[in-house]
Amino acid sequence: MKIIIIYFITIFLSNTVGAISGMGGGVIIKPVLDFIGLHSLSAIAFYSSVAVFTMSLSSTYKQIKNGMQINIRQALGISIGSMLGGVLGDQLLSRLLLTFGADDQVQTIQTIIMILTLVLVLCYNQWGKKQYELSGIASYFLAGAILGMISTFLGIGGGPINVAAFTFLFGMDIKQSTVYSIITIFFSQIAKLSAIGLSTGFQIYDLSILWAIIPAALLGGYVGGLLSSKLNDEQVKKIYSIIVLLVLCINTYNLYSLFS
Repeated sequence: MKIIIIYFITIFLSNTVGAISGMGGGVIIKPVLDFIGLHSLSAIAFYSSVAVFTMSLSSTYKQIKNGMQINIRQALGISIGSMLGGVLGDQLLSRLLLTFGADDQVQTIQTIIMILTLVLVLCYNQWGKKQYELSGIASYFLAGAILGMISTFLGIGGGPINVAAFTFLFGMDIKQSTVYSIITIFFSQIAKLSAIGLSTGFQIYDLSILWAIIPAALLGGYVGGLLSSKLNDEQVKKIYSIIVLLVLCINTYNLYSLFS
């Protein structure tokens, strides 16, 4: 029961701020569950995927209901790419787990990549001015594939990377980026969960935890989508930066713990 409560609170709060900022919650859930250390690396990646997938459903629904306009051409190209990337990212994670045979080594690789990525994202969000206006379907597909692969491999949903990338590549404002980030998360996690279902199946995980994860993710996504509609771009950007900094600190501590 204690585990259920801990997971529910963690996922609800993570997905609420994840839906507001477009991060998807996984960027917080993954390092926090690593820190708690109650399950294996593959199980944590699975639970994180279920959480951010569920969140993306409720958050997207709420955003569309709030009147957010979505460019179907952009969304389709990014989504198809992210599905391919999701499969590739999951295969890469599985291969590394088999190669090293130890969660700690793979977790170290994930954490180092995460820290480097978050530092770049934080720097761009604070000081980056350069933006492109790419518009071809190939650029949408390629961006979705790369982001889907990275986010699925890291087990974070990809939010902070997605938001910064969409702003940089396509010239979107912060609130547009958050919506397309959630869409990317939705399709990359569909791909990952489908790959798990068709390979090892879900029975290798403790599925009773999902009774906490799914309601918490739905509620967090809905509340986050509701709050997002009430915030302006500058407020969303500030929340985004604070969360990136917080997650950077958590990952740095986790890396220190792995070596200590």
